[in-house]
Amino acid sequence: MSESSGSSTALSAEAVARFRNDGFLLVEGFFTEQELDGFAPFVDAAVAHRTSGDDRPLSEKNLYEQTFTQCKGLWEDNEEIRPLTFHPRLCAAAASLLDADRVRLWHDQALYKTAGGRKTDAHMDYPFWPVDEPDLVSAWIPFDDVRHGGGVMGYVQGSHRLGLDQFVDIGQLRGGEPVDILQEPEVAALPVVWVEAPRGSVIFHHACTIHLAEANGTATTRRVFTTVYLKDGRCRASDKKSFNCDRDGIRVGQVIDGPGFPVAWPRDTDEWPQPPEVRGPKTGFGFAPEPRP
Repeated sequence: MSESSGSSTALSAEAVARFRNDGFLLVEGFFTEQELDGFAPFVDAAVAHRTSGDDRPLSEKNLYEQTFTQCKGLWEDNEEIRPLTFHPRLCAAAASLLDADRVRLWHDQALYKTAGGRKTDAHMDYPFWPVDEPDLVSAWIPFDDVRHGGGVMGYVQGSHRLGLDQFVDIGQLRGGEPVDILQEPEVAALPVVWVEAPRGSVIFHHACTIHLAEANGTATTRRVFTTVYLKDGRCRASDKKSFNCDRDGIRVGQVIDGPGFPVAWPRDTDEWPQPPEVRGPKTGFGFAPEPRP
């Protein structure tokens, strides 16, 4: 369930086949130490900027906030992060896994699980997103080794092939009743595979793969950056809240191709995509980036 990337720009056919069977794929050695040393401080600074002024202890935060600190759309207001979000090797790998000629960015985000942060409840991503088909893949990029006890990810092997589209209100984000999707009979029959991720690795997972994470029992923050890529040509499926779709005026049934969803691969220029002109205030875990001063 692990692939070594080396300097290749493409994943092996065996790795792609394994992803399509399992719904997730660990690729070790994807990023060099030098690359991560260059990117991590900018993501750290962006998270610090987004969360400045919030000095509440973990115990006073709601369950969702206790799960992780989530900061979306960092590429839009942090020029230094764009080379990571649109990293050619990362985007090419996403295209391979989606069997797509072209992929767009759905969003990027930091998911920092602070010391003492609670578990991430088992869920799948697709029900959160108003897209007509689950042609999306996430890349989970740790800036440090993530071992058991420190927020390790778990994946329900093969769950993306069950045909489920069940919303789970993780951390009671929307005030709903907690649901343990792992207790569903068809899910309970599948194994949960825990994946320790060394620094430099990437874990890719399908939008319908059920996944979860351990609590962070260490004394340090689990620093992870994630990106989500969308197969080009997909349409908005519903009027479910989506900051980028709403901002770009993408109506139900229309192709998702606004400035908030730039082409990530292939690109015909060495310049990184420019952010949309309209950027709103960043609040809560937020869907709108806040420009840095």
